[in-house]
Formats: sequence, C-alpha cells, structure tokens
Amino acid sequence: MRRFGALLLALAGCGEDPAGGDRRPDGARALLDGALDATDAVALDGATAERAPPDAPVGDAPGPDREAPRDAAVDTAPEATLDGGATLDGATDGAGDGALDAPSGDTTTRGAVLYPATQTHAPLTPELVEGLRAIAARGPTLDDHVVSRVGASNSVNTNFLSCFAGSNVDLAGRDALRPTLDFVREGRVAGASALTRTSLAATVGWSAFAVLQGTPSALTREVDTARPRMATVLFGTNDIGFRDLPRYGANLLDIADQLTARGVVPIFTSIPPRDDSAAADLWVPRYVSVMRVVAQARGLPFVDLERSLRMLPTHGLGSDGIHLNVYTQGGAARGCVFTPEGLRYGHNQRNLFTLEAFQRVLGALRDGRAPDREAPRLSGSGTPSEPYEITSLPFGDLRNTATGGVRALGRYPGCMSAADEGGAEYYYRLRVDRPTRLRAVVVTRGTTDVDVHLMDASLRPEGCVARDDRVVTREVPAGTWHLVLDTYVSGGVERAGEYLLVVLQDP
Repeated sequence: MRRFGALLLALAGCGEDPAGGDRRPDGARALLDGALDATDAVALDGATAERAPPDAPVGDAPGPDREAPRDAAVDTAPEATLDGGATLDGATDGAGDGALDAPSGDTTTRGAVLYPATQTHAPLTPELVEGLRAIAARGPTLDDHVVSRVGASNSVNTNFLSCFAGSNVDLAGRDALRPTLDFVREGRVAGASALTRTSLAATVGWSAFAVLQGTPSALTREVDTARPRMATVLFGTNDIGFRDLPRYGANLLDIADQLTARGVVPIFTSIPPRDDSAAADLWVPRYVSVMRVVAQARGLPFVDLERSLRMLPTHGLGSDGIHLNVYTQGGAARGCVFTPEGLRYGHNQRNLFTLEAFQRVLGALRDGRAPDREAPRLSGSGTPSEPYEITSLPFGDLRNTATGGVRALGRYPGCMSAADEGGAEYYYRLRVDRPTRLRAVVVTRGTTDVDVHLMDASLRPEGCVARDDRVVTREVPAGTWHLVLDTYVSGGVERAGEYLLVVLQDP
C-alpha cells in the first residue's frame, strides 16, 4: 500500500478524539472514530415467487433501470409499515446473519462473526480488520486514494460521490470525517478526479452479472485503469426482475473474489426500496439479505442503505420510485449536504454512509484499529448433536463441505427422494414460537452441488419435510426445526465445495 504517510500528516493535530479517547502519540487520530451508531431496526420480509430464468445477456435485464436522472424529484408517498417478523426462541441481541472469520467457512476457535440486520454499518472487528489488511497486501501498487464505482444507475448518477470533489460539502459538524474527505479527494486517474470520472464498471441498466461478462470483463478493465484501493458495489435493483437469488449471490461472490484477489476492498451497499412496484419491493429485503451474507462470508464492509431509507417518508426515492433523490438548494443538486434536511434524501444518505465506510476501511488499513471490539457470533459446531444455532432471521452462513462437515445422513426418504446425499453435511437449528413461512436459499458455484433439507426435530431421514438444490419455502408450525446442507453424490463423485446459506422469513 502507498500514500498512507500522507494520510498520517493530514490527521496530525486534529484535536481530541470525538469519542472521548486519548490523542495518539503522534498527534494523529484514527479515521475510525465517528462511525454511525446503530439504531433500532425492523425485520424486512419478502414474498414467494417461482424460480426465474437464468441470467440474460447484457442489456436484456428485465429490471426498471433504463435512465439515470441527475435530479430525481421528491416523492410524497407515505412511509411504509414493516412487519416485525417472528420471534425465535433463544434469540440474542443484535444477532442477524452468519459471517466467517476466514473465506474457507470453517472456524476453529470462537464462533463466526455475525452481521446483524439491525445496524447501518456491519461490524468491523479486529480479525476482520486483519482480513482487510491481507486483501490490501495483494495489491501493493494500488492507489489508496482512489475509489471505483461498481453498479448500475444509482452508481452512475453524478449525485453519488462526485460532490465530494467540489466545494458544496457540508459535514454538519462531523469534523472527524474531514481527513477522510480530504484523503479521497486526492485520488486521480489519468490526471482527473477519481470521484467524478466515468467508471468502466458502472452502467445504467446493469444487473450483477453484466460487470463480469466479456474478456476482459468491465470489472477487470476498471481495476486495470483506475488502480483503486476501494470499490463501492451496489447491484440488485435490476436483478430483482430475474427473481433468482442463488444466481445473484453467485455473481456477488464472483465480484467480491475478483476484486479482493487484486487487492481492492469492496464496500457492498444494499439496494434501495422499490416504490414503483409492490411486487418488486417484496423482493428487496431478500436481495439485501443475500448481499449482506456475501459480505459476511468474505469479511467485507457492508452498508445497509435500504434499512435507513425505509425510515424516510419518501424512502429517499424520486417520483419514479426507483432512483435515489437528492437535496437541492436554489435549484442545484447538493448531494453532499449532511444537515437533517439534507439527510431526508437518498443520495445524501448514501454519500454520508459511504464516506463513513471509507473512514472505517482506511483506518483499518492504515493502523489496524477496529471500530468494533466485539460483535455477535455464531454458536454451535454444525453437527447433529451441536448444530449451528439460528437465533434470528434473516440468517446467513458460508461453509465448505470439501474441507469440513460430518457424514451422518445419506438419504432423505421423508422428502420422497432417492438422491444420493452421501457427502459431508452441516446442521443448523432454529426454534419458532408461532407458525412461520421460511425461505432457505443455497448458493453454490461451479461443479459444487449442496442441497438444502428442511427437517423436523427428530433429525431422522423420515423427518425430512422439504428439499431442493436452490430454494426451499415452507410454512412450519411453532417448534424446533433443522436445516441440513448435504453434499450430492453423482456417479460416485461427491460434488463437495463452498456453499452460502441464507434463511429468511416470508410473509
């Protein structure tokens, strides 16, 4: 990594830590202070739908993202009322989705870090900080000042990031963010501001698969051209048209893995609500949950923009109900005004959260400090006698049946299936206190074939209630239930490998 010496100088003499901590010996203050605190959350649930077709070619996405207006008008729709969701027995404060301490999906000491669905910024604990520093070490020649945009119209829109390069920035008292702002302002690509340039990896109308297509792909060309240390990633608004959560998850994993292999730290940001279509909006929380679990699986920053926008009367959207709106003064867009009035608008909120995410990442890379000393963690060992405990929904976890698991079940006659599931499996347990419609999604890539089985409390083969290689949906009565993620065997060959599990509550 380079140029962090300049950041140290920029931070020197900034004064006392706003969180009340001591000044650093060199007079420099870590960028980690002043991160957004979590606020009360609401559970966001989706609706059922049939399996969607596979990815379409670039430009054929069935989503609504066809225009990227600069200044979207303020919508006047009333604030949405959200379902609080079912209570799970034994739930713990803040526990949401399962994350991993390592990309392998296996932990040998403490339980995996959980990314709660109850805060805007996902936890960044000491072990996750070390993971980010290891990622950055893979790209020692990348420019620490440069950020790339990866996404569709809400990322193409000039109200996102571009205003940081100008003079109309109002931090509204968030002085701890000033050094971070000054630092990213220094980013240059071919002599021009990295904050205002046109990204090769962001295009109106794109779904997540589009940025991966071609040889070289748009994602590869963007990294080759910009040499960024960080990349903001927001896909999903158009992906909803496919109703294909497993494929969306696989695409996000590919994006994450390709960026981190080059030393780029992706900052995943959840999609906004879809006020243009009630049917589409029911799918938004599902897509958000999949992205959250992907970020957890790779130990990457995650910003839950959707959660915050739901609290606004207009959901931070323009009159089309799709694109983020922006605060205006005297008829001019002011996306970097973070006053209470400014933060009633979508782009303003996204810009603030993104700047805070930059602060957290750069602070971690610069001096290894973690803004979160502790976080909720997954309990259990994934065995029949000690399953991983699902204590709240949504939930997510990533494991690898090629490197772990047990072999206790091989057939599931209760599901009327003769499939050979003789490979390794992992076990999960959840308890619901009222009838609950569950949706369990399994994401795999390549030749890996891991199936999801919904089991009753007996955990006997005859107790299988539903199974599939992609998605299981089923309403279950109150009680104890299990999910078994088991490896399919084809022609005597175990199709073992990495899987991503996402469990949601459907309405």
